[in-house]
Amino acid sequence: MELLEPPRVVERPEADYLGIRVVTPFRGMLSVRNELIDELSDWLVREGVDDAGLFFLRLHVIDMNGPMDLEVGVTTPGPLSGDARVRPDVLPAGRYVTLTYRNHSLRANRALLDFAGAADLTLDRREVADGDLFGCRYELFRTDPRKEPRKTKWEVELNIRLAEPPGTGD
Repeated sequence: MELLEPPRVVERPEADYLGIRVVTPFRGMLSVRNELIDELSDWLVREGVDDAGLFFLRLHVIDMNGPMDLEVGVTTPGPLSGDARVRPDVLPAGRYVTLTYRNHSLRANRALLDFAGAADLTLDRREVADGDLFGCRYELFRTDPRKEPRKTKWEVELNIRLAEPPGTGD
């Protein structure tokens, strides 16, 4: 893994997006991600959305031994209408633990989780029957996957929202 920006805590504003959400096994998940990027790209062209921002992979529920509830999305400058397949949503505002890397997603995720643990940070996550449910965990592709097919060249910003301290409400 090439670490481009070290682990740190940042404040992120709410961000509108359009996305396609599916449940798929962990094994083969990246192929599904690629198919969804293509599908969402085609949809944006068909619908005439030309001011979309960066693509990302959002992980809603993680079970590395079972199904993954994930979403491929693209940021938008404001709320846009979708359809039955492509739906509008928001990446919630809040404090996030983040780092930026190139290559080796599993190592990057481990590094970020280790940083959060060492810093005694509490992630916005809870265990549910289907795995680990995250308030917001996503990989923002700073490299446009439509223009650079080699995933080992992608610059990726990994973000996991932190739990709000008690008494702050959220």
